[in-house]
Amino acid sequence: MAVQEFVAPKSLPEAQGIFANDSSASWLAGGTDLLVGIRLGMRDPSRIIDLKQIPELMALDVSGDSILIGAAASAYDILHNSEIGSLCPGLADALDLIGSTQIQGRCSAGGNLCNASPAADSIPALIANGAVCRILGSSGERLLPVEDFIVGPGKNALKSDELLVQLVLPKPMPATSDAYLRLTPRTEMDIAVAGTGVSITLDTAGICTAARVAIGAVAPTPLLVEAAGQALVGSKLEDDAIDSAVTAVRAAASPISDKRGSAQYRTHVVGVLVKRAIQRAQARINAGEAA
Repeated sequence: MAVQEFVAPKSLPEAQGIFANDSSASWLAGGTDLLVGIRLGMRDPSRIIDLKQIPELMALDVSGDSILIGAAASAYDILHNSEIGSLCPGLADALDLIGSTQIQGRCSAGGNLCNASPAADSIPALIANGAVCRILGSSGERLLPVEDFIVGPGKNALKSDELLVQLVLPKPMPATSDAYLRLTPRTEMDIAVAGTGVSITLDTAGICTAARVAIGAVAPTPLLVEAAGQALVGSKLEDDAIDSAVTAVRAAASPISDKRGSAQYRTHVVGVLVKRAIQRAQARINAGEAA
C-alpha cells in the first residue's frame, strides 16, 4: 500500500475525526522519522495527517506555572525560545544534538518521544525535568509521565485512537538546573551509545534538596533512576554521593552489545556521563545560570 492522501487539519477535533476513519493513517509531527520509515518500507500508512497546522500542537507557553510544549513544535522553535533555554538548558542541550539545523527545523520533541527510540536524546532530558505527556483520545484526556510513556523499543503507550497533544514541564524551582550529555562515535548527527539527563536543586548552603537522573541508550527504554536521585539528595554533591548515583545508574542499565559498543562499555560510559552531567548542572547553578 502506498500513501493515498496527505491532509493537514486545522484543529484537534478535525484531526481526530480524520484519524478515527482510517486505522492505517499516521500522524506527522515533523516527518523526520516517518518519511524515512516509508522510504525504507518500514512504515506503510494509507494517509498522512500533518499536525503542524494545529495551533495548540505548535504552541510554546511559559507564562504560567508550567512550561507547555506543543507536541508538533519544532526543535528549532524550542531552541530559539530564550525562556525555555534559560529554564531548561539541559533540554536545549539535548534538542540541539538532534540531526542538523535543517532537521531541527522540522523535527519535534513530541515526535522524538513518540518514535520511542531507546537512544533518543530528548527523552532523558524530558524525564529529568519531570515532563508529563498530555494525551487526548476518544474517551477524553489523560496525563502520563514521560518515563512511563515508552513501553519498549519503538513502542509508546498511546492507544489506537490517541494523540500526544502537549508536553507539560513544571517550572524549575529556584537554584535548579539540568544537563544532558551523551557519547557518540562521531561528533555530529549520530546515535547515542549512552546518554543521561540530570536535574538538581540546591539550597542556599549548597545542599541538594531534589534530584532526578535519567539514562538512555542503555536499556530497552529510557529510564528514570530514582535511586540515583535519592543518592544525591541531602548531600553537597560530594564525591561519595556522586559515586553512589553512578553505582545506581550502572545497576539500572541493561544495554545490548552491538557494533557501536559492548554492554560492558556502555554500562561504564553511562556512569561517567552521569557524573559529568551532575557536575555541569551544579556548575550552572553556581554560575547563576539556574532558574
